[in-house]
Amino acid sequence: MCGICCVVTLPSQHTVHHSFNADMHCCLRRRGPDSSQQLIKTASDLSYKCLFSGHVLHLRGVLTPQPLEDANNSIFLWNGEIFNGLPVGDTENDTEVIFHHLELCSNEADILSLFSLLRGPWSFIYYQASKHSLWFGRDYFGRRSLLWQFSDKIDGAFCLTSVSVYSESGNQYQEVPASGIFKIDLKAWATTKSLSLTFFPWTYSCSEKTAEEIFINVLDQVSKDLPNHIPLVMNESKLCLRAPVIPLNKTISEASDECASTNISDITPMASVETLQEFLAKGHRKKLVHQFIDVLNEAVKRRVLLLFRNEERETREVQSLSHGKAHVAVLFSGGVDSMVIAALADRHVPLEEPIDLLNVAFMMKEQAKQKGTTKKHTNQKIRLDLHSCPESCKETDAKTGGHLSCFDVPDRITGRAGLKELEALNPSRIWNFVEINVTLEELKEMRQQHINHLIYPLDTVLDDSIGCAIWFASRGEGSISKQGEMKPYKSPAKVVLTGIGADEQLAGYSRHRVCFKKYGLEGLNKELEMELGRISSRNLGRDDRIIGDHGKEARFPFLDEDVVSFLNSLPISEKADLTLPRGIGEKLILRLVAKELGLQASAVLPKRAVQFGSRIAKLESNSEKASDTCSRLKLLSVDEL
Repeated sequence: MCGICCVVTLPSQHTVHHSFNADMHCCLRRRGPDSSQQLIKTASDLSYKCLFSGHVLHLRGVLTPQPLEDANNSIFLWNGEIFNGLPVGDTENDTEVIFHHLELCSNEADILSLFSLLRGPWSFIYYQASKHSLWFGRDYFGRRSLLWQFSDKIDGAFCLTSVSVYSESGNQYQEVPASGIFKIDLKAWATTKSLSLTFFPWTYSCSEKTAEEIFINVLDQVSKDLPNHIPLVMNESKLCLRAPVIPLNKTISEASDECASTNISDITPMASVETLQEFLAKGHRKKLVHQFIDVLNEAVKRRVLLLFRNEERETREVQSLSHGKAHVAVLFSGGVDSMVIAALADRHVPLEEPIDLLNVAFMMKEQAKQKGTTKKHTNQKIRLDLHSCPESCKETDAKTGGHLSCFDVPDRITGRAGLKELEALNPSRIWNFVEINVTLEELKEMRQQHINHLIYPLDTVLDDSIGCAIWFASRGEGSISKQGEMKPYKSPAKVVLTGIGADEQLAGYSRHRVCFKKYGLEGLNKELEMELGRISSRNLGRDDRIIGDHGKEARFPFLDEDVVSFLNSLPISEKADLTLPRGIGEKLILRLVAKELGLQASAVLPKRAVQFGSRIAKLESNSEKASDTCSRLKLLSVDEL
């Protein structure tokens, strides 16, 4: 994982360093703490100048500083992982592998064919010196951040970067759309003083007609955020990238309708593990569940094993308290998504390595605590192992000795219960349940110092809540239980697994139930297709910037191309049944996977979004809507910092 940046200027402008300042360098350096270097290229005959800045987090193969430059003066910046599609040896670095393949490309079609092969998260910047072309883009799902900034002047500077700093006086950044790959002809720009973007879209079928249709559909969406003087044009050859996943199966059969209503009257009004067992008794259903386990298991395997492991190498992290050092962590709430990921990771992470379970809680207000203590769960048939609740009142903070009951938020309670399930599955594994407690004062301080710049250019209340929760969780600073005592701990894991993508594909959100009630299965299919289509701009760029700020890499098993293709191949009735109660109907196939893996109570936990489970949504304001612009994300200009 890396921080990458490119600034292109013409002679009439300020120097490249006007756009690339110390604050941006610092933000990029946090993403890639293992190597940092810059390279400036000047095309004197064409009067343009390019600055390339690369900051590397070493995760695979030999440490390879960026930017890379070949004998033809072409330059490559890569922020990604090749998990499949292109051979990468165990000792090879994927940055060097893909750059070598780019050197062999003789035309645009070759470059597009290469990127169409890749499986895994990526963003890249490629300067093709012989043709004065600047290529850049993000993977199909947009799992890696890339922002662009255009000057408001026709001959102004152009900037690409993994993460930016905000300036009230400057031109604002936007996320590069994950709808395709872009190219800028620097020779034409320097000659005409007019910058234009050539676009190569993702498509399931690379026919000329399909490419034109996609371009028309995407044109308005992409162009609306571009300055008026920056045209977006389809490439002349109508070339496109082949999508790495198959289209969504929108089939709605009579069998689906029958399945959706079968034995509804016989199912208890509340979720239960027994209900899942009834589903698994059906041979067809159980076969699909095991197929899903196989493909998801491979996705997790790739993400926990393709990782540099060398205990002798000097590291900057705080060493763990256990007999081994954790290399892999899971953003962990105890819900079904994170529990399944943790259980599958346990199959492949070497047994001598702990697995860090990162569980974040924001201090509850006194009023919220009192309300929470009076709310009983007598109507729930699920009975979690909550004996940790009274124990938590006895636990004390390792530093202050104060009670931690104010951090007994819902995700902490379900997280502790989930820990016990995982310990029962594999008692030989050291599971570091990292309790990350955040006070209002620390939240405000870290938001202003770091988090607001990472969430930017997004700006809603929802972005603030989720962004802050993920930042503190992925930082991994908290405490773990060691021999009955809570000890300070900082996770040294460079890889952070997250369950994002499960809800979007398996109808996990409450809005999916609303949609289903209004528009039925057909409407639900359209909603899920839209969810996956917008996940790059809604979630993934932000989460990559947030997690990468700690010198860690986010990995998304549920967005593995094979996993998405498998789920896309199934009709909606095999993935979810929203006629069933919460805790069963949403993400039904994943709950069945959890049951087959040996999980119990966590398999039937209803979905609870991180902003509510961690209680950050209630910490500062109860009157805001998720879609409101968040006043707390108001950023200071660079000059004020």
